[in-house]
Amino acid sequence: MIASEAEAQDWLRAELGVDDAAMARLGLLVDMLLAENERQNLVARGTLPHVWQRHILDSAQLLHVSRETLPDGTWLDLGTGAGFPGLVAAALQPERPFVLVDSRRLRTEWLQRAADALGLTNVRAVLSRVEDLPSGPHAVISARAFAPLDKLVTLSARFSTPDTFWLLPKGAGAQHELQVLPESWRHVFHVKQSLTDPDAGIIVGRLLEGKHAATVASRSSKKAKRS
Repeated sequence: MIASEAEAQDWLRAELGVDDAAMARLGLLVDMLLAENERQNLVARGTLPHVWQRHILDSAQLLHVSRETLPDGTWLDLGTGAGFPGLVAAALQPERPFVLVDSRRLRTEWLQRAADALGLTNVRAVLSRVEDLPSGPHAVISARAFAPLDKLVTLSARFSTPDTFWLLPKGAGAQHELQVLPESWRHVFHVKQSLTDPDAGIIVGRLLEGKHAATVASRSSKKAKRS
């Protein structure tokens, strides 16, 4: 486990190959987060002394667990909140388009302001509920502490194709969330150990095509239209 701020920054350089320019972007994001947290409660105050470990590395590790499998294309981050994991991933992959979605105006204003300050022209912050987003395929879907897996898949299957890669940081209940999915999905996802918390896991994998997936996507689309 990564246990300190210095270890977190060393890991980013050594394991992800983060260069000085990208580290500077992440450093600016940390400074902006600390200042903005005085205005709105972006993250728990108790995590601020460990922001590199608890938030920056916790987000960046998604690129490590998936470095050989991520398809090209737009990354959709649902319930982005303070910017984790989507804003960190966007800072490390400036060539990939990112759509960061949150239903709170203060959050999306913060996300776009931070992206602009970091020079991330690949980021678009969207003020919306997930149910109201237009359907369409994305290459990557992520969500951190947004919703239980069964609800998240129900809401988000219409953004997925068989090639879409899902990256879902979870707490200690990651394995249990897999167990309560319908059997047709259960084998598609698996759990990777988090680098920042010995009790946490990251659910990764793909949602395959099939009758059940199509039913869920259709149901979510109809709900969105009625909202």
